[in-house]
Amino acid sequence: MDSRNTSYARFVTEQPHVVIIGGGFAGLSAAKALKRAPVRITLIDKRNHHLFQPLLYQVATAGLAGVDIAQPIRRILRRQQNVTVLLEEVEAVDPEKHELALADGNRIAYDYAIIATGVSHFYFGHPEWERHAPGLKTLEDALEIRRRVLIAYERAEAETDPLRRAEWLTFAVIGGGPTGAETAGALAEIARRAMAGDFRHFDPGHARILLLEGADRVLLSYPEALSEKARQQLETLGVEVLLGARVKAIDERGLTIEGPAGTADERLEARTIIWAAGIAASALGASLGAPTDRAGRVEVDPSLAIPQCRETFVVGDLAHIEQDGDLVPGVAPAAIQQGQHAATNILRLMAGKESAPFRYKNRGSMATIGRKSAVAVVGKLELSGLFAWLAWLTIHIFFLIGFRNRFVVLFEWAWSYLTYQRSARLILEEAGEASPSES
Repeated sequence: MDSRNTSYARFVTEQPHVVIIGGGFAGLSAAKALKRAPVRITLIDKRNHHLFQPLLYQVATAGLAGVDIAQPIRRILRRQQNVTVLLEEVEAVDPEKHELALADGNRIAYDYAIIATGVSHFYFGHPEWERHAPGLKTLEDALEIRRRVLIAYERAEAETDPLRRAEWLTFAVIGGGPTGAETAGALAEIARRAMAGDFRHFDPGHARILLLEGADRVLLSYPEALSEKARQQLETLGVEVLLGARVKAIDERGLTIEGPAGTADERLEARTIIWAAGIAASALGASLGAPTDRAGRVEVDPSLAIPQCRETFVVGDLAHIEQDGDLVPGVAPAAIQQGQHAATNILRLMAGKESAPFRYKNRGSMATIGRKSAVAVVGKLELSGLFAWLAWLTIHIFFLIGFRNRFVVLFEWAWSYLTYQRSARLILEEAGEASPSES
């Protein structure tokens, strides 16, 4: 084997080498938790920035610019001398050899690994739907959705046929979880407020915003009473909530949903479709040789390590770990706690101790619906409306990384609240990229 490729882990010092794959909440938290540890850390990510995913929908709906919720990983870790950041893609991890393979052909040896590569979209066996219904996991996804939304209004302005104009002014969000509900609410506010008076040939307030959920209520992870309040808040904003709506087909002009037993399927014409339904784990998890669940998440032991190698940890959205009979949710606080816990267990192993089991401390969950509209669960307290919205604002500002990001986002939210305007309404057309089909 090429010694140049395998000696990377130990050619500087004899300190243990910790490899962290992924610069999201879990990966960054793990790196920071090892700041004063006698280890060398290599953090690897195929993107150079950390993304604050909970606010990604606001980039997609023109409320924030991409730079407002992203920060270069090198900048975040610039003062942590025991970290080296690599802009690379990891193709496979071999826990038995304590090695990982990079896309460029190189291999890196490690003593301990923390894998935090997250999840992506899942289209329930229909990958062809992605072309017509992009999901919302990356900054590129958000910018593409924003482009499609804004172009739809431009096409509606130029369209003379009422039926074709109605197609451009129909926006369908598939999936009634937090991302879907937040996106649908933001789209409704754009139509009713931000776009008001900007067009001459139609009223943006007539735009039709659809939220489709296959279950019998939105926000299934929330108590039923809050779920119902969220539905009511969405409908107050002008969102049409379609429950029990199971998608059967998606194309460039719209989608088809299954009709109730014994009835015909229903066709919905919508030029802009956004996917917020299924998720699938990063493909890197499959290379570990550990058991996985139906979504591809790696089933870890109570310490967050994979069963066959106690030095290789899987954390964040990629990890499947249950607590009190329920799956630990794929949310930022859980990812942060898991990253910190994996780092603590590495220190325990280095000291000759056994790894400690992970215990998720659930400090609550919340989802915003729109202006002064949100739902939140904090302990036994259930909130909705203005108080939940204020709590949501406070928590998200607190978790944003970097003072500039906090200041800019706070200013943008204040401006939007006072004026109903959205400042990031630029249409960016990449070279060679086609607009949504006009056929």
